[in-house]
Amino acid sequence: MKEQRMIERIAKLETINDQLTAEIQYLERLTRALGFAEGLKTLKEAALEMLQADGKKMPSEDEAK
Repeated sequence: MKEQRMIERIAKLETINDQLTAEIQYLERLTRALGFAEGLKTLKEAALEMLQADGKKMPSEDEAK
């Protein structure tokens, strides 16, 4: 891979990383505002508990698409 192509790829990946980081930070603030004390961590725990209570298991990544 040529150097210029690698530089372009790195720039694209940095942009994607910035977007994902901003989205996660937003979701963290949102879940805390909704009352989840530890944000996404406690949201995930609550979601898993709800699935277990219903006798369901978490879908695989292929099923979720």
